[in-house]
Amino acid sequence: MAPSAQPRVVISGSGLWTPENVVTNEELVASYNAWAARYNQTHAEAITAGEMDAKPEGSEAFIEKAAGIKQRYVYVKEGILDIDRMRPIIPERPEEALSDQAEIAIQAARQAMSAAGKTGADIDAVIVSCAYTQRAYPAIAIEVQAVLGIDGFGFDMLVACSAATFGLHRAYEMVAAGTAHCVLAINPELMTPQVNYCDRDSHFIFGDVATAAIVERADTCTGRHSFDILGVQAQTRFSSNVRSNFGHLSRANDVAPFGPDKLFHQNGRRVFKEVCPLAIRHMADHIDRHGLSVPDIKRWWLHQANIRMNQMICTKLIGREATFDEAPIVLDRYANTASAGSLIAFHLYHADLQPGDHGVICSFGAGYSVGSLVVRKR
Repeated sequence: MAPSAQPRVVISGSGLWTPENVVTNEELVASYNAWAARYNQTHAEAITAGEMDAKPEGSEAFIEKAAGIKQRYVYVKEGILDIDRMRPIIPERPEEALSDQAEIAIQAARQAMSAAGKTGADIDAVIVSCAYTQRAYPAIAIEVQAVLGIDGFGFDMLVACSAATFGLHRAYEMVAAGTAHCVLAINPELMTPQVNYCDRDSHFIFGDVATAAIVERADTCTGRHSFDILGVQAQTRFSSNVRSNFGHLSRANDVAPFGPDKLFHQNGRRVFKEVCPLAIRHMADHIDRHGLSVPDIKRWWLHQANIRMNQMICTKLIGREATFDEAPIVLDRYANTASAGSLIAFHLYHADLQPGDHGVICSFGAGYSVGSLVVRKR
């Protein structure tokens, strides 16, 4: 008997949970500058003697020029702007309570399920893919699965800023292979606990959010705005230029568990110089594999890390500066939300596309990692 044809696989619904709390650049800069002034005063003698470096002053203009960010949504605002703390206050929950990440994941998941017309009974796999999970095990995905009444399996995966696209890749592959018929992929990006709010060059970068998507066979799809997944492509290349070192070995390393090197840190200039060409070649090659060229792509839903990165990538790909319609920007409102950025852009700006329109969802970041999906509106 001849093997059955591979089923068409679609994204049939998406969801977005946005926190209620906002931290503006003005608030963030005022807090940082107050902290830096006290730090410089406290260590004045050592700074004068050249034994320590003074903390530079921050500015709203610096943030907007460096990243294009104007504000960020945060899961918990309390504590972030307190110069005696400089990190959010997130009380530990008892083990029998719903975890913080599961809570925000479920909010986005229910939206995606509603958009796709699915219930828990229709889904047989859950993937939670993000930059950090708040614990090693049991998996956040299995916790979400239990709350949503999904009879199947779930697992977590971490791929930093490419976690969302890599998670969609796994969902696509499972549906294509028949090991699952409908997959819920969620990206609960709780980033603010890993931000060093005492570092002028990175304290403004991240915000919190959760996104979700339903991936299923085309013949079961009832979603109003669905997209055929024409193909997926991924690439990784090791680099320490974007790094976070906090982990389960920190306790055994006998080092300060919350030191600056344990939080998010990066060599921004190197990342910009090395990741942009990687992402450009990746996307150009991917659309070419499907017989498409740049003018065939109606929309580019790109990773939302830095406005200058997106501008350069689009200019090299398209040959000119992209319009908002061609490559929507959301990082001015949401800041960098790790892997969720391209999915926020997709969720907010996909309903207007017409049947047959092509688009590219692409992430790029730590690893280095690049992941993309070429999709077509059904």
